[in-house]
Amino acid sequence: MKKIVRYFFLTLLAVVFVGTFVYLYKKSRPKPERYSNVSAAVKTIDKTSVITGKIIPRDEVNIKPQISGIISDLYKKAGEQVKAGEVIAKVKVIPDMGSLSAAESRVRLAKINLQQAQVDFDREKSLFDKKLVSADEYDRYSQALSQAKEEYKAAEESLEVVRDGVAKSNANSSSTLVRSTVSGLILDIPVKVGNSVIQSNTFNDGTTIATVADMGDLIFDGKVDETEVGRISQGMPMTITVGALQDLSFEAVLEYISPKAMENNGTNEFEVKAAVTVPGGTTIRSGYSANATIILERAENVIAVPESAVVYEGDSSYVFVAQKDSTYKKTSVVTGVSNGVDIEIKSGINGDEALRGNKIIE
Repeated sequence: MKKIVRYFFLTLLAVVFVGTFVYLYKKSRPKPERYSNVSAAVKTIDKTSVITGKIIPRDEVNIKPQISGIISDLYKKAGEQVKAGEVIAKVKVIPDMGSLSAAESRVRLAKINLQQAQVDFDREKSLFDKKLVSADEYDRYSQALSQAKEEYKAAEESLEVVRDGVAKSNANSSSTLVRSTVSGLILDIPVKVGNSVIQSNTFNDGTTIATVADMGDLIFDGKVDETEVGRISQGMPMTITVGALQDLSFEAVLEYISPKAMENNGTNEFEVKAAVTVPGGTTIRSGYSANATIILERAENVIAVPESAVVYEGDSSYVFVAQKDSTYKKTSVVTGVSNGVDIEIKSGINGDEALRGNKIIE
């Protein structure tokens, strides 16, 4: 009985050993490679480049005050339309004490001169009425009186300008009223009532009261890498997509390429601008981030295959054409425009062959 059990276990061990050997042998044998088949098709292939940038008005005008002072009133706010000449704000003048003192002194002196000219004229007129002086002499005193009156008036107006920022005689064209120089949309009013503002001068750009732009004249402002700038030219069409406006795209025309590069994180980039045509009824806000797609190269109605089906060896390109016996024939082809997914085949295949595609991983 013991011998039978022993023979049984020895036989079982031998079967397990042989089975394991056979399994490992089959496992170590290389499996035949299997590939999917792809077909060529007639397509139009566009090689494109995407340029990042933003949508901005062609011209933004900063409205600045003509005098220094404090904002006393604001008549407009951001988002409102304004016409050229409309008043945006009013500035209250804080007079310079030295200039104010000089202007007051000028008024007092002009008043003294006017009083003296009046006395001299009255005396001369009395003598002229008695025919004791000539008309020429009388006219000189009359002219002196007129000049004294004019000087007094000018001194008073000068004082008003220094003290109030405007003379009563030209209040409608007051420099204390900040007017828009262009028509458009007010993009920003960075000041508040009570803020001090200064006029533009040699040493200072002046305080911006408002920024106004024509939102009907927009451009795309972006940057393109130096590796692609040589492929674009003025007049090329572009398609603009705005991230904030989903499912909306509109056309643009490239109109400017900077002649000078700007360094950005170690790479050279060139500024480009394109005139944007916005569809009617669409509201575009200044500064929207946008992408511009520009067609660098186009091949229309050509034989195209998936680029994954093309094998490159040095300067040569090949595809593997499926045969009736399930094998593949290596065939040389001449390639053309590629968009990263499909590639143009200029010659080498007719376009109706099945080609070897991606490898099937089991």
